[in-house]
Formats: sequence, structure tokens, C-alpha cells
Amino acid sequence: MTMSKTLPWWQNGVIYQIYPKSFQDSTGTGTGDLNGIISRLDYLEKLGVSALWLTPV
Repeated sequence: MTMSKTLPWWQNGVIYQIYPKSFQDSTGTGTGDLNGIISRLDYLEKLGVSALWLTPV
């Protein structure tokens, strides 16, 4: 009999890297921002993303 081992979420999940300045602009300035990222969280969830890694700007 073998025991199945449950992996930690970060070993089994999808981590999506975002460069905020170019991901999504919410103010019309042409530069991405945090509100733009927040506005796309539903989309990222549908893709199966478990965590976001925001690239330093």
C-alpha cells in the first residue's frame, strides 16, 4: 500500500508573473497599475492561477 503525499499549494499551483506597468491600465494613462490588475482577477482565476508574482517596477 502506498501513501499519497499532498503537495504544498506552491508546488502544485499556477503562479502567474505580472509586470504591472504593462499588464492593465485602469486610468487611461497608458501605464498599468494595481487597479488594472485587480480588474482582471476574475480572468486570472478562470485561467486557474493560484498566485500572482508582481515583478518589481
